[in-house]
Amino acid sequence: MVIAIGQVNTTVGDMEGNVAKMLEFAQQATGRGAGLILFPEMAICGYPPRDLVQVSGFAEDNRHWLLQLARRLPKGLTAVTGYVARSAGRAGKPFANAAAVLRHGKVIYEQAKVLLPTYDVFDEQRNFEPGRRLKPFRAGDTRVGLTICEDCWNDKYFWKQRLYERDPVEEIIRAKPGVLVNIAASPYAFGKRAFRLKMLGAIARRHKVPVLFANQVGGNDSLVFDGSSFVLDASGKVRAQAKSFEEDLLVFDTDGKTGDAGAQSAQADETEAVFNALVLGTRDYCRKCGFEQAVIGLSGGIDSSLVAVIAAHALGPQNVIGVGMPGPFSSEGSLRDARQLAHKLGLCFEVVPILEEFDAFRKALQHVFRGLAEDVTEENLQARIRGTTLMAISNKLRTIVLTTGNKSELATGYCTLYGDMVGGLAVIADIYKGMVYELSRWINRHGEVIPQACLDKAPSAELRPNQTDQDTLPPYDVLDCILREFIEENASAEQIAKKENLPLPLVEDVIRRVHRAEYKRQQAAPSLKVTPKAFGVGRVFPIAHKYWL
Repeated sequence: MVIAIGQVNTTVGDMEGNVAKMLEFAQQATGRGAGLILFPEMAICGYPPRDLVQVSGFAEDNRHWLLQLARRLPKGLTAVTGYVARSAGRAGKPFANAAAVLRHGKVIYEQAKVLLPTYDVFDEQRNFEPGRRLKPFRAGDTRVGLTICEDCWNDKYFWKQRLYERDPVEEIIRAKPGVLVNIAASPYAFGKRAFRLKMLGAIARRHKVPVLFANQVGGNDSLVFDGSSFVLDASGKVRAQAKSFEEDLLVFDTDGKTGDAGAQSAQADETEAVFNALVLGTRDYCRKCGFEQAVIGLSGGIDSSLVAVIAAHALGPQNVIGVGMPGPFSSEGSLRDARQLAHKLGLCFEVVPILEEFDAFRKALQHVFRGLAEDVTEENLQARIRGTTLMAISNKLRTIVLTTGNKSELATGYCTLYGDMVGGLAVIADIYKGMVYELSRWINRHGEVIPQACLDKAPSAELRPNQTDQDTLPPYDVLDCILREFIEENASAEQIAKKENLPLPLVEDVIRRVHRAEYKRQQAAPSLKVTPKAFGVGRVFPIAHKYWL
């Protein structure tokens, strides 16, 4: 049997556009001999729809466009796709995260997702009622076991700690399907592509059944979906694999006679994957929100340089404006490095000095601040003038401001609210400082794009004479280690200090900084999630508390 996987990039709420895209893929699949095509979880409406589900008529519109897809499919082709359905029961939540099997212009089978994740970025129990029944459907001579994303994430032989009592895979395997299908909207995180292969490979081997994984691709708000759909044989070996971070049509013959020959080339390394995820996330966030151009404050530092490269790849260099905003403590080298980067990338580069504005603010506030020495207030004032400048350009030219702060800074509050945090998208806010350097070196692997001076000089906000980040923060290699253990592993200060052989007071100070900065993070621009636990979308803490303080 020839089966296709339509790895599509859907836009939340654009049901007409999503269906049109699926029909295009379906036509191509038919031309390549496929009798069955799989589309991702909630492909009709896009994932995640969040509380759009509760809007009057949303579920009915899902049903309407589902039937439109069924009626317009090529003759002889069976399709599986996800959508938001009305739940069947009289009690419980009124909606279901469902999959429908379409054939001959009709819906011939439907199944609701059984396991509804409510952790990290997921909150499906908020709106959906879990499915109850599981049974295979028939496509040609093949019995197909159908699961939806999380339904495959509860194998008792794979997980040390399971989250659910039921195992949908184990239940459906009892009906002896010839192939197991998982349609998914599984977001990217560092290392997750390899983890999915390992997890689903274990299922294939244990149950001795081929596994087909059809994943969404594209960016929706803070989430980036990598695609990376694949086919595993009954031994868990990869027989075919779709591209990562772009749309793809994967066609595979279960008999090995026709369709795509073998697996795609090996997955890109994780540094390249992170870069591609950030480019895709930036492109889709801007495109799906209606922005064609972006503006970036180019300081000549490593963070803004990396964001500029990502933006140039995502939107095209002609659609990116870099703005140098030298202040009283800016070095000539920083402006030179910013200009050099803009020239190499082909960006428009503008220089807007802030000296006069800074002096005007200090003069206007002089009577209020009388008798008080200058301190961090004046440092933050420079950052806020720059933020106002970028927002003025954004308003006038109808562009989006991309912020340039990294995760290490955001974690510890080493950023200025309404200053360098101003913007519509925080491109690298889920990237630790060490990864900023790693990505920058990867970008320069075939020749200098980011000026070497940006990598060599000590990081500095340049808001006072001879300032460096390490005046305030521990060295970034130490800081990142503490942050990663605390944020992603939930380790205690004592555990981190012992494991990393660090002074306990240092670790405790970093943890206090993290919690004191919560109020800043909850006012920050949306960020692109690429680590296992991101601020705002995967890690939610109260602002007012005294647990660590």
